[in-house]
Amino acid sequence: MRPIANPPPHVYTTVDLDRAASRRRDAAWLAERRRDPTSRVVALEDLQLLVVDGPTGPDPFPLDPSLLGGAVPERAVFLGLLEDRAVFALDLEGERPGIEGRFVELRALAPLLGAAEAGLLAYARALAHWHRTHRFCGRCGAPTAAVEAGHVRRCTACAADIFPRTDPAVIVLVTAGDRCVLGRAPRFPPGMYSTLAGFVEPGESLESAVRREVREEVGLELGAVRYRSSQPWPFPQSLMLGFRAEAVGGTLAIELDELEDARWFHRAELLDEANRPVRLPNPDSIARFLIDEWLAEG
Repeated sequence: MRPIANPPPHVYTTVDLDRAASRRRDAAWLAERRRDPTSRVVALEDLQLLVVDGPTGPDPFPLDPSLLGGAVPERAVFLGLLEDRAVFALDLEGERPGIEGRFVELRALAPLLGAAEAGLLAYARALAHWHRTHRFCGRCGAPTAAVEAGHVRRCTACAADIFPRTDPAVIVLVTAGDRCVLGRAPRFPPGMYSTLAGFVEPGESLESAVRREVREEVGLELGAVRYRSSQPWPFPQSLMLGFRAEAVGGTLAIELDELEDARWFHRAELLDEANRPVRLPNPDSIARFLIDEWLAEG
């Protein structure tokens, strides 16, 4: 059987981690874990991950707190328990530790990671982004402060609680028999075409969002819409909800505000890796899974 890239649970999904939500308000327990030498830390700077090179190459596993000066700082976010060890995420905020290391983007690091590591680092990155973008209250404009081990930000003036944000987005492979539609946005790498996607709007069901996005972007009407799987996408804070759908009407018409091109591709030309006319999405994406899953059915 033809291999399928990134099958569920997809890359960046949290696996094997006990989020231990009941401990987020336990100040005494958290203080002990911050002093515990077996605890571990994911360190970030500008959303890049601090990687320390081990004897055989990059060692992206969360760091020993001794490398960061001993105890885990109080501002670090408690992520949960991995193999009974507490794991924290620490935004260095310019205070770079005096250790040999380098900062790497998560997507560049992902091919080197196991599933548990990739999910943990994605979780850390998403929370770090949320903290950076919610330092002020959306209700009154006053500064907010992190509480509950970094899983809530509370307004220092009106006491409003702000919770971590995840933006739902639908992503769909549209097919008709042995053909599928792939589109190209201006921001894509040269030659890359992908599935269609867009954010869910207020008051929409997921299926309605799929139909609207496809109609808006390429002018096609859909019959059956079938859910396939979902993927956390911490770039910066989305949940990608994957679908397959059959085109039953309309003519391909590109919305140039969204896409610079879209085309029908036959399964046979995408299966021919040596002569494939376009570059497919990276293997860490749910877009690639949706395409590969369909190709494997041919």
